[in-house]
Amino acid sequence: MLAAVFTSSQAQTPQPEDPALKIYRGVPTKVNDLVHTKLDVRFDYKKRYMYGKEWVTLKPHFYPTDSLRLDAKGMDLKTIAVVKNGKNFPLKFTYQDSLSVAIKLDKVYHNNESYTIYIDYTAKPNELKVKGSAAINDAKGLYFINPDGTEKDKPTQIWTQGETESSSAWFPTIDKPSQKTTEEISMTVLSKYVTLSNGKLVSQKNNADGTRTDTWKQDLPHSPYLFMMAVGDFKIYKDKWRNKEVNYYLEPKYAPYAKEIFGMTPEAIEFYSKTLGVDFPWYKYSQIVVRDYVSGAMENTSATLHGAYVQGTARELLDAYYDDGRSTIVHELFHQWFGDYVTAESWSNLTVNESFANFSETLWAEHKYGKDVADEHNYIDMQNYLQSPDARTKNLVRFHYADKEDVFDVVTYQKGGRILNMLRNYLGDAAFFKGLNIYLKTNAFKNGEAQQLRLAFEEASGLDLNWYFNQWYYGAGHPILDISYKWDDATKTQTVYLQQSQDGQIFKLPMAIDIYAGGKKTRHKIWMNDQNDTLAFKLDAKPNLVNVDGDKVLLTKKTDHKTLQEFAFQYFNAPLYLDRLEAINAAADKQTDNDGQKILIAALKDKYYGLRSKAIRTLKLDNDAIRNAAQPILAQMAQTDDNTLTRAAAIKALGSLKASGNLNIFKQALSSQSYAVQGAALNAIGLVDGPQAMTLAKGFEKDNKGGLTAAILDIYATNGGDAQWPFVYQQYHESGPQAKFNSMRKYAALAGRVIKPEYAQQGISEIKAFGITYKSQGAAGIVVQFITGIKEQRQKLSDDASVKVADEAIKEINDAK
Repeated sequence: MLAAVFTSSQAQTPQPEDPALKIYRGVPTKVNDLVHTKLDVRFDYKKRYMYGKEWVTLKPHFYPTDSLRLDAKGMDLKTIAVVKNGKNFPLKFTYQDSLSVAIKLDKVYHNNESYTIYIDYTAKPNELKVKGSAAINDAKGLYFINPDGTEKDKPTQIWTQGETESSSAWFPTIDKPSQKTTEEISMTVLSKYVTLSNGKLVSQKNNADGTRTDTWKQDLPHSPYLFMMAVGDFKIYKDKWRNKEVNYYLEPKYAPYAKEIFGMTPEAIEFYSKTLGVDFPWYKYSQIVVRDYVSGAMENTSATLHGAYVQGTARELLDAYYDDGRSTIVHELFHQWFGDYVTAESWSNLTVNESFANFSETLWAEHKYGKDVADEHNYIDMQNYLQSPDARTKNLVRFHYADKEDVFDVVTYQKGGRILNMLRNYLGDAAFFKGLNIYLKTNAFKNGEAQQLRLAFEEASGLDLNWYFNQWYYGAGHPILDISYKWDDATKTQTVYLQQSQDGQIFKLPMAIDIYAGGKKTRHKIWMNDQNDTLAFKLDAKPNLVNVDGDKVLLTKKTDHKTLQEFAFQYFNAPLYLDRLEAINAAADKQTDNDGQKILIAALKDKYYGLRSKAIRTLKLDNDAIRNAAQPILAQMAQTDDNTLTRAAAIKALGSLKASGNLNIFKQALSSQSYAVQGAALNAIGLVDGPQAMTLAKGFEKDNKGGLTAAILDIYATNGGDAQWPFVYQQYHESGPQAKFNSMRKYAALAGRVIKPEYAQQGISEIKAFGITYKSQGAAGIVVQFITGIKEQRQKLSDDASVKVADEAIKEINDAK
C-alpha cells in the first residue's frame, strides 16, 4: 500500500504514553487455517448493502478443535451451517460484539481433515462503526461511490479496501495476514458495468433481470486482506507481459491515455522478474483507478487499485514526473512479490512488505530514469523520515504499538527503504539480489519475517548480518554524525574526525571515504565502530576534498564541516546527485561569496532537472551579483528548458523580480501545453499587472489543471470577490488533500472577504471537513486558525450568521475523534 498523506508544518502535540503500547503484538495463534473461500455476492445500491453467500473451507492448524472463530464486522448473519455431502446442517454460533463470530462445529476436527462452512449474510459497511488512520482514512472495507447517481460528474462505483483487516467487513474470514486461501468470487451486477477481482475471469452469465454474474477465480493462495472487488463503468485497455494479461481499467474520460499512464507496466514486470530471479507469479496483472479512494493505492493480488490522482490527460501528464504517480505504479507492482507472494506474518513485521515496495521505487528509478532520479527519490524519502519528530523512537520491526494502523508510517516505509538501500550497497548487487531470490523461493505463497530475510542474505553472502539487523531492524533511531577535518602540513597527514551524538545505541557504519588529491580520487573503505573515531591518511599534499560516505547511502543526520571552497570542488568533481545537492545547500546562505555564486550559477545548468530547479529556488535575487549572473540564464530556461517543472520554476523566479521587461516571456509561456508553465506565467503576470492577470485567468476557466488551476485560484483569491467565488469553490472542492492544504490560506482569505454570507459559509464548511478528516495528521490546529480568521472578517462585515457557522465548525473540529 502507498499511504496518502499531506505535508504539514504543524508540530504534533506530545501525547501521554498509550497503555496499549505495553501489549506485545505477536503473530496471532493459528487454531484453524483457511483453505478456500467461495463467495456469491450482489449489491443493494439504495441501502448500501451487499448480500452474500459464502462457502469457506478450513482445517485445524495442528491441534484438534471443535470450534471456529471468524472475523465478521457489522453484518447480519442469517445462516451458518456445515456442508456435508452437499447439504447444509445448521450450527450454533454467538455474535455478540458484531466484530467476530464464535461457531460451534458439529464435531472435533483433526489437522488431516478439512470442513466447509456455509454462511448467508448481509454486509452493511456504511453502518459499521470503525475508524481509519493517518495512512488509511477509513476502514469499512466496502465502498459505494455515488450509488444514487446524484453527484454530478462523479461515476457510480463499488470497490473494496482490505488492508489492514477490513475484508471481514464484506465477508467472514480469519482476517489475519498469516492466513492464506484460494478464492472464487461471483459478482452479480447491472450488465452495463465492468467487474474486476483477483485471478482469472472464468465465466460471465447474462441474467433475465438485466444483470450479469461474473465469476473470478484465484487458484494460488493469498491473504484475506488482498481480496478485492471493483464494479463500475470502466474502459479496459488490454496490454500483455510475455503471455500474461496486463490490463488497465480507467474511467472512459481517461481511457485514451491508458498507455501514457500505465504503459511502462510490462517493462517493469520484466525488470523485476529478471532482477529477483522469480517471474511474476500471478495469472494476470490489472490496475484500476477509482474515485474517493481512502489511501494512495493498494496491491491487491493481481489487481492493484489506485486513487484517482494517478490518472491524467496527455496535458496533465506533461507535468507528471517520477514522483507524480509512476513511483506508485512500481511500488504496488513490487508488492506482487513482497507482500502478496510472500506476506508479512504479522503487522509487526510489515517491513518485509512495505520497506521493499518503497525500496523498489528507487530501484526502478535508477533502471529507467538514471541514478540522479533514484538518488533524489532516495534523499527525499530519507528527509521525510529524519524530519518526523517521533520516528526516531520506533523500531522497524515493532512488536508494541497502540493500533496496527500506526505501523504504516515513515519508519516502515521511508526508513525501511533506506535500510535496504544501504544493505544493497554493503553486500553488492549480486549478493543482495541473490538473497532476495532465496527469501522469495523459500517462502513462496507463505509468510515471512525479518529473521528469514536475514538468513536469506547470510546464505547468499556468507556474511554474518546479526549486527545489521539488530541495529536497524530491532533497534530505533539513526546516527547523528558530525564530520570535521584537520590537515597537518608538517607531517602531510589528513585527519578525519567522526562523532556520533545521538542518544541510545552507537551504530556500526561501514562506509567509503573518497580523497581527491593530485588530480585523482582514491577510495578508502572503513568502519566506524565507536562513538568517536579518528582516521589519519598520509598524503603527498593537502587534498582538494575528503568526501565521507562517498556512495552517499548512509541513513544519518549529518553535519559536515567542509569549507565552501571544498564544497565547490565537490560540486564540480564528485559524481553523485547528493554531492552536488550538498554543495548547493552549502552555497545557499553564502551567496555573497564567490564560491557560493560559482556553485549556484553552475547549478542552473546542471545535467539533472531536479538540481536545476533546486538552484532556482535557492537563488537570492536581491543580491546584485547573483541577479545579474542568473537573470539571462533564467530567461533562457523559462523559454527552452526541456523540463516543464524547471521552466515553471524559472518563470516564477523571473516573476518575483516584478519587472515589466519580462512580460513577453510570460505571455509567450501562456501558450505552452504544460499547465505548470502556464500557471507560473499567469502568476508572474499577476505580480506585474494584477488586472491583466484577472482578465487572462477568466479565459482559462474552461481548461485548467494542476499548476494552472492553482494560479487561477491564487489570483482570484488575491484580487477577486463574489464574481469569482463559484469557480474558486468548485475547484477547491474537487482538489485533492495536498492541493487543498496548500491553497487553504488564500481560500480562507477570499471566504472572509466575499459579500454573500452563503459563500462564506461554503468556505467554512469545506475547511471544516478537511480539519475533521485529517485531524489525526495534525490538521486541526491550522484549520481552526483559518476558520477563526474567516470569523474575524465576517464580524467586521456584521455577518452574524457566518460567525455562528464558524463557531459551530470550530467546536465540531475540536470534538471530532
